[in-house]
Amino acid sequence: MRFSSWKRVLAVLLLVVGGLARAAPTIELDVVLDPQTRDFSASAVLSPAERDFRFLLHESLRVGAVSAGGRVLQAESLAGPAGLRQWRIRLDRAGERVRLEYAGRLPPLDRQRDHRGVLQRMPPMSSPEGSFLPAGSAWYPQSQAMISYRVKLTLPGSQRAVVAGRRVAETLPTTPGDAYRATFEFLPPTDGIDLMAGPWVVREKAIPRNGAPPLYLRTYFSPELDATPGLAEAYLDDTRRYIERYSREIGDYPYGEFSIVAGPLPTGFGMPTLTYLGEAVIRLPFIRKTSLGHEVLHNWWGNGVYVDHARGNWSEGLTTFMADYAFKEDESPAAASEMRLGWLRDALALPADEQPALRDFRSRTHGAEAAVGYGKSAMLFVMLKERIGETAFRQGIREFWSARRFRVAAWQDLQAAFERASGQNLDAFFSAWLNQRGMPAVAIERAETRPLGRQYQLSLVLGQGAPAFPLRLPLEVTAPGRQEVRWVDVSAGRTTHTLVFDFQPQSLRLDPDIRVWRRLEAGSLPPILRRWIGADAPQVVNLGAASGTAAAVDALAQRFFERAPGKLAEAGLASALRGREPVLIAGTHAEVDRALAAAGLPARPAQLGGKGTAQVWTVLGALPLAVISADNAAALGALQRGLPHYGSQSWLVFDKGQVIEKGVWPASLRVIPVTRR
Repeated sequence: MRFSSWKRVLAVLLLVVGGLARAAPTIELDVVLDPQTRDFSASAVLSPAERDFRFLLHESLRVGAVSAGGRVLQAESLAGPAGLRQWRIRLDRAGERVRLEYAGRLPPLDRQRDHRGVLQRMPPMSSPEGSFLPAGSAWYPQSQAMISYRVKLTLPGSQRAVVAGRRVAETLPTTPGDAYRATFEFLPPTDGIDLMAGPWVVREKAIPRNGAPPLYLRTYFSPELDATPGLAEAYLDDTRRYIERYSREIGDYPYGEFSIVAGPLPTGFGMPTLTYLGEAVIRLPFIRKTSLGHEVLHNWWGNGVYVDHARGNWSEGLTTFMADYAFKEDESPAAASEMRLGWLRDALALPADEQPALRDFRSRTHGAEAAVGYGKSAMLFVMLKERIGETAFRQGIREFWSARRFRVAAWQDLQAAFERASGQNLDAFFSAWLNQRGMPAVAIERAETRPLGRQYQLSLVLGQGAPAFPLRLPLEVTAPGRQEVRWVDVSAGRTTHTLVFDFQPQSLRLDPDIRVWRRLEAGSLPPILRRWIGADAPQVVNLGAASGTAAAVDALAQRFFERAPGKLAEAGLASALRGREPVLIAGTHAEVDRALAAAGLPARPAQLGGKGTAQVWTVLGALPLAVISADNAAALGALQRGLPHYGSQSWLVFDKGQVIEKGVWPASLRVIPVTRR
């Protein structure tokens, strides 16, 4: 699930509008939507918990008739947050059943939104190619943070529609002009209703379950997508495999169905019982091996146990650990180690003062939040599992699910479950990793060895600067033909350790397999594009004036950076590279080669030359320089949508906007020689 800022903001607004959350009320909706005209009408039946009933609707919608107990009531329109309107209805008594009708013309689908834009609050949007009415858009009366619901949907016969929950009824059109109708219900409390519609072909597979009704798996694909040989079947089969996997690891799947819904936007959302994915990425084979499992798992974490956003979002880190990272562990130890290193690269590529404490992570809206809320959070679970052992960790996961199923949970609830399972007090561990900002920096300050009878004693001094974390670090000790790993505890300041071996240590590496969240030495990490994407004050040298590509470079820079870049003249490039802020130069191949040579900078990497229509690379070494080089303005324009997705890479080759080669410059951890005494 991609928790986003609009959902968190809306939850706060609902507490203001509707008061503190009570037992989840039920809302009944009867919706008619025509994507061709974007006309929307609906009736809502609900029982407000207060006489002064206030709720939010999108500004495109207006309340019409309102009644309660046979009485006609009036709805008063009030000012609301940007894009929303607040409505007020005065009731005779709290809890009486209210029926209200509302309607309007929805905004058109915004196809220009990129992957960042869909993480912000979006309006309800409709078009024949696809409609998306997110929960945070207030397309239905919103007054409570948690609700149950029953939704009846009516659309033209060429369309299909879905909301999260159990499909209790469906009527398919039989003759031209017939409408499509479906009814969904969701009885556990949830934080919103997302409505999706499109010209989909629906495929269904029923999976028998012992002692329970069948599990219904569905794909909602466009006709073109559905026609791809074996694609829908592969999604259904992989979904079944993920549900069976997590049912074994955590507890029974909490719902009776799961759907993969294809949309025209570059989305990756998880809701209870379904995932809504961009149609463009569904075709990519790796999505089934990565993102699909991630979204299925969110039916346990985030949609089965709810996140207490006021006290931190634990869901994304735990889901990343049990899905994305676990898949790498299944692949090989080397693949898992590379993912852990990637998390550190992403975090270290960003300014330290922009990295929030993990407890403050709410949702992913830019690189710093993603590096902490996904990477650091997942690494917390890597370190926790090392600390308490696999058996206790697995038991803690199952206890957490059993205790908090369909309830709101915070980090402290996870801590309590792992403490019960392990019998350990984990307060110092969770307090440090959740509350402290930044990354610990540890170094081997002294390493000496001397004979000790027939053995050898290794004396170590480890230093940790601020901020200090309670660390357990693996230490690799080597000699010709021998290697051994020992774990050492490190606290603030200097820590002394004495270890005994049956061979004479000659060299050391600290945490060689990257199992601890920490700041690595600069030489250990190659530069990646994340450093430029998330830079605090990036600068751009636009080389495109002579070739007529200047406008294309400017447009690409606006999409590439998370903050508006400053413009730098080519003449000031050399002096700018002596500073800390990342610099990007961009233009045609000829312009880039000339500028690099004139400034005495490293030339285009040999492995990139002559490939594709555009090349992107970071410069190895201390220079904070990245380069975008392309055939022409069209090749530069083709990078706008795809390039910002590749922050974890050091170099890329594009051909007409598609990545054909990519990689990270090589790096290695420092080897420390041991002094003989």
